[in-house]
Amino acid sequence: MVEDIRLQALYPFLSGQRPDAAAMEAALCASVREKAACHAQAFEAFFSTEGRAVVAAARTIAATYRNGGKLLAMGNGGSSCDAAHVAVEFLHPVTAGRPALPAVNLTNDIAMLTAVGNDVGFDHVFLRQIIAHGRPGDSLIGFSTSGNSANLLLAFRKAREMGLKTIGLCGGSGGGMAAAGLDHCLVVPTDSIHRVQECHVAIYHMLWDLAHALLADDRGGGAERSALEEARR
Repeated sequence: MVEDIRLQALYPFLSGQRPDAAAMEAALCASVREKAACHAQAFEAFFSTEGRAVVAAARTIAATYRNGGKLLAMGNGGSSCDAAHVAVEFLHPVTAGRPALPAVNLTNDIAMLTAVGNDVGFDHVFLRQIIAHGRPGDSLIGFSTSGNSANLLLAFRKAREMGLKTIGLCGGSGGGMAAAGLDHCLVVPTDSIHRVQECHVAIYHMLWDLAHALLADDRGGGAERSALEEARR
């Protein structure tokens, strides 16, 4: 009986009731405000304390490019979209005057992912690509809202063995990624998957911006001043 009442409240149309349009609109608007507040809280919780960690990760990416390396990116589900997004940011810079830089989206090759997933197991889909594409001095960035994606953890382990720099973006308590000994592990302290992903987008946009700012001097024209000007863009 109690369960029936709850179902009627959640889905009034199932019992022939018509929802109160005004009440529904008010509830939806309240939900928007609540989600926006949670978004702001997640951003404040991360960026108020982790600014130096973001800069340190950007320095690692800049050093990778300075030394002729490339960026490899990986993730599952929605995080695979983040891997694709960060790769295209470096490959196709939208700001005038910034050069294209080599980046590989490891989630892109469907034939490779399904072949390895079918023949060996999904846990190995990124590891096999790291073995093929990774070189000492490259950087590997991985996205996981929980930090517990087995295929990312295996790939990070192999990357460290091969001499790649490792950068993890995750959420919650960081999960296995926080305990994996990565060069950089940026943890967004919330259990909301959506808020974690929203923060991840901001983080890698900043990594892109900062890496280009740090590389500005390599392109000549003003030494320290040029880097500061780039950082403010």
